[in-house]
Amino acid sequence: MSTIPSNEPIFSSFRDPSGFLFSREGRVYRQINQVYREHYDHLLASGLYRSLVNADLLIPHQEVKAESGGTTQAYKIIRPEPIPFISYPYEWSFSQLKDAALLTLAIQKMALEFGMSLKDASAYNVQFYRGRPIFIDTLSFEIYREGRPWVAYRQFCQHFLAPLSLMSYTDVRLGQMLRLYIDGIPLDLAGSLLPLRSRFRFTLLSHIHLHAKSQKHFARKSVALPDHPMSRMSFLGLIDSLERAIEKMHWQPRRTEWVDYMQDTNYSPRAWQHKKDTVAAFLDKTNPKIVWDLGANTGLFSRIAAAKGALTISVDADPACVEANYVQCIQERESNILPLLVDLTNPSPGVGWENRERMSLIERGPADTVLALALLHHLAISNNLPFDKIADFFSRICRWLIIEFVPKSDSQVRRLLTTRADIFAEYTQTTFEKAFCRHFTILESVRLKDSGRILYLMKK
Repeated sequence: MSTIPSNEPIFSSFRDPSGFLFSREGRVYRQINQVYREHYDHLLASGLYRSLVNADLLIPHQEVKAESGGTTQAYKIIRPEPIPFISYPYEWSFSQLKDAALLTLAIQKMALEFGMSLKDASAYNVQFYRGRPIFIDTLSFEIYREGRPWVAYRQFCQHFLAPLSLMSYTDVRLGQMLRLYIDGIPLDLAGSLLPLRSRFRFTLLSHIHLHAKSQKHFARKSVALPDHPMSRMSFLGLIDSLERAIEKMHWQPRRTEWVDYMQDTNYSPRAWQHKKDTVAAFLDKTNPKIVWDLGANTGLFSRIAAAKGALTISVDADPACVEANYVQCIQERESNILPLLVDLTNPSPGVGWENRERMSLIERGPADTVLALALLHHLAISNNLPFDKIADFFSRICRWLIIEFVPKSDSQVRRLLTTRADIFAEYTQTTFEKAFCRHFTILESVRLKDSGRILYLMKK
């Protein structure tokens, strides 16, 4: 994770009056303000904090004796267990967002048992850590007041229910709307994009379609109406209803060009094994703590990196590949792989206020090692990116680079050229090496057996 200047507040938390995150000497701290004192004390004294941590639902923290993050409002300073890589909801697969939603509801139900409630239900309060979702916002809890409705209801519907229903009922790519709507997809917009049959599902009718109408109705009022009392039983009924709605949502990936790529390659068994052995040997030489596997498909080479102890960010632009990768992570209980949905030709930008609330992909680097296997020809030929632009991008995100050059004689490159004119005279091994040598030193190159493909190990 990129280092933030000492004692500078971390921009993603500036909206919360209860406290904020700041960094000192590369470690992240959270200042708890006096205004949150009563709620924080109850969180600890009630036993809720310890129960959530013991269940691996909430990130643990330590209270530290330290100067404040720069304000006079400090009540406590805590040091949360660090999350080595921050990801965002618009980078998650369908099942990742679904699991994050169910985690949030499970925490809300447990909080009620201890006399507390979530005052916000943002998807950004969840991260994926050690292979599973975990809640990271210690200041999201407030003391439960009998009769008060769930103040985070609208936010939960916009951050979780709306995008999941659109992904499940309409098109999985609509999950990318979370990148545009940083506080969740507006319910009236979600309702207009959902098919008619969604109105025959009571949970979607009530939590999206009628909820959107209610929002519109009260937005026209000149004065705010008092909240209708909600009994504890009704509160639990609401959470159960949302939980059932989320659990019943599914997305089954259709066959795509790339989800079956590993079963449809031009590698001979000998070449395939040689490639895996060479990548493993290169990883031994770089000895990375964090690897970004770009164009990871379903994560075969990510698993080679993860088996060596590296936290591996497994990136692909195909939702079906990322979904399959994550499902395998869950089934195999793999804790060192984080599948993410990112299009490298349009990677996640800095978004939010001043474009700083959510970091760009590049800001979250550099990685120790980047894997770019069977990727270069897609960037250069499918997307018309010159080698010097590709090399410059990689130089900004890694210290070591393991990259595969696929010549024009390769059947996969010929397939890319079947539907377009070959205007790529500069697509040669010599031009490739010249462009990358402006940023990297080539330490090794290995031609794969039974193949014209070449694997390179480079150092910035």
